[in-house]
Amino acid sequence: MIFKEKVAHLLEEGLKNNPSLFLVDLSISDSYKITVTLDGDAGVNLQDCIDISRFIENNLDREEQDYSLEVASAGVSTPLKLIRQYKKNIGRTLRVKTAVETIEATLESASDDGIVLFWTTREPKKIGKGKETVEHRREIPYSEIKEAIVIIIFN
Repeated sequence: MIFKEKVAHLLEEGLKNNPSLFLVDLSISDSYKITVTLDGDAGVNLQDCIDISRFIENNLDREEQDYSLEVASAGVSTPLKLIRQYKKNIGRTLRVKTAVETIEATLESASDDGIVLFWTTREPKKIGKGKETVEHRREIPYSEIKEAIVIIIFN
């Protein structure tokens, strides 16, 4: 088994111990720097990262292959990559970039095919003076999303 396959297998085994966690990214550089990025349905805490790191380290032999290991959670400003990440962020505000526009809106739903965004704008009335609040709802397939980032709003 080559090194990357062994690490991926160990990571899969380690994640079985905590099914709310899931892998966002695994990379191994030419110098054997292993970088693991995790996310979780209820978030990821420091102990989760420590547990996964220890599980991998306890099952790899540094005598066989010297390596460095970094296990971290997907940061707040990290773009969403997986459908599971979209589903866990329903109700939060996203900035979604497509090829033609950027929309900042509430993630209303997420399916296996795409997402539904909801937002309101103030627009001139069609009849008379003043403005009115207009509700917008847009379905966007994942294939059209170039980047989606959760926007943190402080109240």
